[in-house]
Amino acid sequence: MNRRSFLTATTATAAALTAATSLPAAAASARRPEAEQRLLRAWFAATHRSMQAMTTELGLATDKIDVSGGTPVPSTQTSPTNIGCGLWSTVAAAGLGVISGTAMHRALSRAVAAVERLERAHGFWFNWYDAHDGSLLTAWPETGDPVRPFLSTVDNAWMVTGLRIAADADPLLRPRIAALLADADWSYFYTPYDPADPVAGPGQLRGGYWPDKPGRGEPTAHHYGALNTEPRMASYLGIADGSLPAEHYWHLLRTLLPGMGQEQEPGGGYVTIDGVRVWEGHYTYRGRKLVPTWGGSMFEALMVPLFVPESTWSPGSWGTTHRRYVRSQIEHGLAEEGYGFWGFSPASVPDGGYREYGVDGIGMQEDGYHSLGVVTPHASFLALPQAPAEALANLRGLDRAFGAYDDRYGFRDSVDVTTGRVSDVVLALDQGMITAALAQRLRPGLLQGPFRGGGFAGRVRPLLARERFSL
Repeated sequence: MNRRSFLTATTATAAALTAATSLPAAAASARRPEAEQRLLRAWFAATHRSMQAMTTELGLATDKIDVSGGTPVPSTQTSPTNIGCGLWSTVAAAGLGVISGTAMHRALSRAVAAVERLERAHGFWFNWYDAHDGSLLTAWPETGDPVRPFLSTVDNAWMVTGLRIAADADPLLRPRIAALLADADWSYFYTPYDPADPVAGPGQLRGGYWPDKPGRGEPTAHHYGALNTEPRMASYLGIADGSLPAEHYWHLLRTLLPGMGQEQEPGGGYVTIDGVRVWEGHYTYRGRKLVPTWGGSMFEALMVPLFVPESTWSPGSWGTTHRRYVRSQIEHGLAEEGYGFWGFSPASVPDGGYREYGVDGIGMQEDGYHSLGVVTPHASFLALPQAPAEALANLRGLDRAFGAYDDRYGFRDSVDVTTGRVSDVVLALDQGMITAALAQRLRPGLLQGPFRGGGFAGRVRPLLARERFSL
């Protein structure tokens, strides 16, 4: 597409998108529900094909594929997150009728057998493996740079999420998966709360450990302190299985405390909940109060509720901040920056590489994630529960203006809407979020079974019910 054609298409699409986003979601859905269903199913089928293209003979989803040459080229490496995405994408495909139950069992069995072979420490999985033979990576495939094996809290949370979904979908695999998860004790990552020194003992989870040191290993210097970020999935898993105390939830930060270096001075006040003094802080962005994430990206806020029904269990708090967070992303792209498109989250750089994208004003980090004109399609899929009409219009617009959708492998990872450059890479993480979001839209609750009962209902739900936020 030449520059003139690109500008013409972008202007026309932006105008159409603005008109579409003025329609109430319910009215748009009522007008063409069957057409929407067909479109979403087509998008799911293509996205699932990309996950299949990433899956090696061993049964593990690789980190990414390069589709620039027509035939997808998978990466060497995989991570616990990638593997988890592959597992729940397979379950979603069977639940939506894209593959048979027999095909699901075959794919899950192969993946679980591969996971059983992977080297572990302290009951958890390392950050990087060779997806083709399962060996632990100690050198980065593309550069040869050394890799120090690391146990990541958040990556292990997504592995466990995928395994729990697989066990829920395939009873024949439950004993094997139960054996895999038997030693995954989340207290390994936890630093208990110390009222005498809450900096050293914050009651939060470490980012992870390098286990090559004696004892527990060498911990990261940081803890995951922000509540509205994706590591809260690890917190929920640990609280649900009893390996973390419920009070851990209240030691997580809605914002940093007043006077600390952060994006804006927060509003709010202190409350005492379950005996814990909690700073119920909020930010104000474009006139609306919300709970910020760390960097201002979409997946920090909205990946977890694909699985844990936060908005249902906490409609006035989590449900409210999720809606306002999505609205803030929409207004940043359409009104504040005037891109004509919206949706900003970490992804492949259109010209190569990887970086974080987001809306700086809704993240705590002083120099947080910036949008830079790069729109990431998976962010729109994450927004489907809060803004379905706007999300569909945005995705259709990205396809019309830039060719961001490929009917073989789904949406590309990112689009620079200021230049028209579309990424040549498709990431397993981002495709995994898309498959989960589409599954939730097409068949609500399909992937949420393991996170609605048991310890989630008994321990996590009551915490979310008591959450108030200062919105």
